[in-house]
Amino acid sequence: MFLHGYLSSKEAFAAQIRYFSRFFRVTAIDFLGFGNSARLTEAFSVQDYATWTKETLTLLGVKKPHVIAHSFGCRVAVKMAAAEPDFFDKILLTGAAGICLKRGLRYHVKVKTYRFVRRFAPNYAERKFGSAEYRTLSPVMKESYKKIVNEDLRAYAGKIENEVLLVQGKGDTVTTRKEAAIYLASLKHGRLKLIDGGHFAFAENPLTFNIIAEEFFYG
Repeated sequence: MFLHGYLSSKEAFAAQIRYFSRFFRVTAIDFLGFGNSARLTEAFSVQDYATWTKETLTLLGVKKPHVIAHSFGCRVAVKMAAAEPDFFDKILLTGAAGICLKRGLRYHVKVKTYRFVRRFAPNYAERKFGSAEYRTLSPVMKESYKKIVNEDLRAYAGKIENEVLLVQGKGDTVTTRKEAAIYLASLKHGRLKLIDGGHFAFAENPLTFNIIAEEFFYG
């Protein structure tokens, strides 16, 4: 089972889908609002996505799959596994998002400035502030994004009973090694593996990643 990252789609896992579908049933979905799925009509939280994903997999007849999740998909997998340990088998998280690190003074000044400017020039504030990723989103997706990125999931990670492997790109600056270490410390049955590459290390080094995943699931 593949769960993709934010502003991505199931096609991000093309190399993994080809590799594993030779021998196993593979399921890869597009989250609502991404890829070929319908657009969001209301702002979804991580929990909303977890609920939708569970309903979708149940309708597809997917039972206790191994999971490979990337970035935002890791948030959904963590929420689902924490709530229902038997829904998944083993879980592989790569570029795992969901840990909110302490922000510095510069960040807080920028947020306060944005809120001040938004009162008088909301359109300018939306164009000037925020990440490039955030500025590309529709209004409903922006509200969803804020719900998602402001939730820390380390407490949920601590409830997971499944075996979990964290695969971290050595050059990942989006979800850092520090965040991976916090996840690792939170998990009851977690391991960490470093590989070459950045946030999309699974796509940059697919053979290495696929072998690591196969050994974890079936070794």
